[in-house]
Amino acid sequence: RTALATNTHTQSKHEAPTRTHHPPHPNPNHRTQTTEHKPPPTTKRKCVDYHNSALMDAKHRLMGLTSRSYRNRRDAPHLQPHSRYIRCMGLPIGSLFSSNYSMVFCTHMAHVTRAKNSYPVHCLSWTPGGRRLLTGNQEGEFTLWDGINFSFELIMSAHDASFRCMEWSHNNNYLLTCDAGGNIKYWSPSIAPVNEIDSTHNKQPIHGLSFSPSDTKFVSCGDDSTVRVWDWARKAEEQVLEGHGWDVKCVQWHPRSSVIASGSKDNLVKLWDPRGGSVLSTLYGHKNTVTKLTWNQNGNWLLTASRDQVIKLYDIRAMKELCSLKGHNKEVTSMAWHPLYESVFASGGMDGTLLYWNVGVKGSQEPAARVNFAHDMAIWTMAWHPAGHMLATGSNDRQTKFWSRNKPGSSAGLEEEEGEAEAEEIFVEDIELGNHVGIVIGKRGATIISMQRATKTKMHVDQIRRVLEIEGTRKQIELVKRRVHALLDRVSSDADRQGMRTY
Repeated sequence: RTALATNTHTQSKHEAPTRTHHPPHPNPNHRTQTTEHKPPPTTKRKCVDYHNSALMDAKHRLMGLTSRSYRNRRDAPHLQPHSRYIRCMGLPIGSLFSSNYSMVFCTHMAHVTRAKNSYPVHCLSWTPGGRRLLTGNQEGEFTLWDGINFSFELIMSAHDASFRCMEWSHNNNYLLTCDAGGNIKYWSPSIAPVNEIDSTHNKQPIHGLSFSPSDTKFVSCGDDSTVRVWDWARKAEEQVLEGHGWDVKCVQWHPRSSVIASGSKDNLVKLWDPRGGSVLSTLYGHKNTVTKLTWNQNGNWLLTASRDQVIKLYDIRAMKELCSLKGHNKEVTSMAWHPLYESVFASGGMDGTLLYWNVGVKGSQEPAARVNFAHDMAIWTMAWHPAGHMLATGSNDRQTKFWSRNKPGSSAGLEEEEGEAEAEEIFVEDIELGNHVGIVIGKRGATIISMQRATKTKMHVDQIRRVLEIEGTRKQIELVKRRVHALLDRVSSDADRQGMRTY
């Protein structure tokens, strides 16, 4: 009471005393409307976060727990085939000295990206450090994607003609790009134009670029049947290597020596001396156009691919063929060595199949892992992340896909046993389409073909009865039904929106 009186007397005479408002007695029959502010719904986006794996590898190196530190590698800890051990998966560099090469087979599709005005992706490359992915499309546009959460960042016009190739220098200070009009451009790491060379190779398409080990020179090849050596600083042509009888489709400089390898439409692979301009050797292994070739980082192996569906591995020290790899059903359109494991590489085919190989002493001539119909069309380009835990592929189906390692114990990429495949019973069911027959078929059958490849079922559209016939297992048929109903619902909702706008 004394405190209350003191506070009352200290107030001014012209100021009204404060009144204490007590809340009314709660009445159970009285209902009050309260507005609750709910936070906006958050959308979860797929990502591949490698920071935890990198920290775990750094911890193991500091504590001396790497597989190389053990006297007997059998005593080193190994991942068990169970999804619970996914938290123990480190980066490929942490298990570099392990014999478990399956740690780098990227058979899980992490994300699919596609620009709004999309065109076929002809080339792609990771930026230095692997933070972003840079792609070049058929319209000569750069597209920049985030390398962790795969979000779109930038699109800009780079060439007036279609992209053909892009190549970073060994010191990661410059980027070279070329197009179908015979133009070569220099770019900085911030994707700012630096310089350009116009109308080279008689204005014919340029298919390949490669830097010398010292980055002072680079080489290009094109449809004019020539291989040309350029001086980087002067932008001047130094050598014209002539010897191929047809279009030169690929070229690459040796990682440490003064040797250039080129593959042509005349089915030949030639090794050149860039200083004298002479042919050192010619390889006659393929029976059709040589589409791709690439040197291994050890400098001893040369990998070549052709339209004859065969990949060949050569040892240039003895100048002999080590093995022929047969696993593609169509021509091979892209290849890339793993940045850390020298005996592992990936290849893509014209039918969209993605294969992983392990060659060498402990390797095999059969694909180690296979992703059937990874794309709906040809895989034109692919590139490994510098850390080796992810692979990016670009295709003629206008999509760029990111592939990551699967969970431990997953059978993705492995062939099913015959007993398991024959155990499930096959059923046939129909789905009524009504007036949406053309939508399910798609342009030139693209929609139904991609759906068959994704669900591994057989489909047929009866245009007289207006039904879709599906042949497959129960799970496959249910998956097709969900996809078809989602497609029809999306089409009907779009039609309703257009009708409302017209009204």
